[in-house]
Amino acid sequence: MILLIGGEKGGTGKSTLATNLCAWLTCAQRDVLLLDADRQSTSANWAAERHQHPELPAVHCLQRHGNLFHAVRDLRERYQDIVIDAGGRDSEELRSAMTLADKLYSPAKASQSDLWTVDHLAKLVELARGFNPRLEARVLISMAPTNPRINEEHDAVELLSEFSERLSLSRFSTRERKAYRDAMREGRGVVE
Repeated sequence: MILLIGGEKGGTGKSTLATNLCAWLTCAQRDVLLLDADRQSTSANWAAERHQHPELPAVHCLQRHGNLFHAVRDLRERYQDIVIDAGGRDSEELRSAMTLADKLYSPAKASQSDLWTVDHLAKLVELARGFNPRLEARVLISMAPTNPRINEEHDAVELLSEFSERLSLSRFSTRERKAYRDAMREGRGVVE
């Protein structure tokens, strides 16, 4: 399976989600490749840190930029799962990965500045489905506040329902937790 973690807004937790998915899949005995297509190299840095811990199951990692189509097409024959971390912008990497991905998860914080980008992402998904009709695309609320008095997540869910024909809302969300930052620093996933 090819899982694409991407979107148009930076700082939404794409690399955190990608690395934690890789750690979880690896713990489930899957042969996983992490493809870091973000020039910030957060996922590649995580993988390099992980390799410093031989007690952890290996996560293979490659960095690629530009058009990912041919590289991903070749690599999908070698790995059970490929998790692509695309940067937070409308890019060649994001668009080309959409043409091959089975699933796209686009993390978005429950904030207006993040939600404004969803309309354009929905249009990109429509274009990509012209080449890849099996693409399942979901928005995932990320870094949701843990304070029960803050209703931003509820408001975001309501707004995202307007895009349900093009983008589904993931039934999962992530919370703002220090454990994610600690795990990243150690080259681990929170499940480890």
